[in-house]
Amino acid sequence: MTSRVLVVDDEPQIRRTVRINLQAHGFEVDLAGTGEEALDLATRRHPDAVLVDLGLRGIGGIEVIEGIRGWSRVPIIVLSVRDTEADRVAALDAGADDYVTKPFGMGELLARLRAALRRVLPVDEEPIIETADFHIDLAARRVISGGEEVRLTPTEWRVIEVLVRNRGKLVPQIQLLQEVWGPEYRDETGNLREYIARLRRKLEPDPSRPRYLANEAGLGYRFEPPE
Repeated sequence: MTSRVLVVDDEPQIRRTVRINLQAHGFEVDLAGTGEEALDLATRRHPDAVLVDLGLRGIGGIEVIEGIRGWSRVPIIVLSVRDTEADRVAALDAGADDYVTKPFGMGELLARLRAALRRVLPVDEEPIIETADFHIDLAARRVISGGEEVRLTPTEWRVIEVLVRNRGKLVPQIQLLQEVWGPEYRDETGNLREYIARLRRKLEPDPSRPRYLANEAGLGYRFEPPE
């Protein structure tokens, strides 16, 4: 699956230049000119990485970073003319993963972006999870059962991905809702139950007696690792 990048900058020329270069290298790109628009797009579009300027009008870049980091682990790279140690520390403390000073070369930015995306998958985590009934490829972002790909919607994939990355652990309902849909959906437990039911129908040998997608009533869900 193609990686989606959210570019947040109040300068149209920079947004346009970065978009053209990223698209030329196979990325899908969303653009935001304000902090408010950035937070809205991050919630609705679930980018795989965010490039954000600090000097935004309205909601500033630091607030954008803090807002996204409150519910997502997506890589965030700062693009800024500010080059003081205090600015760098503030951005990194807010949750940014990297900091690139303007003006920057597109080659360097692309290299930093690729490195950030690689770090999303921890080096000690197996990218392929095998079970008796299917296997999940976290790197390719797909599920294979009986030699065929299981068709998952983007939201179904995000639900199973969060559970698999926390396999063997109870993932609270609130955490799942925030990571998959965003902070304003933290009370939509009925929606979450519907997506778990869909995944069980697609993945479980017997959806009425789930083997892999377990739940603890009122608390959360767990992906049971294969024995």
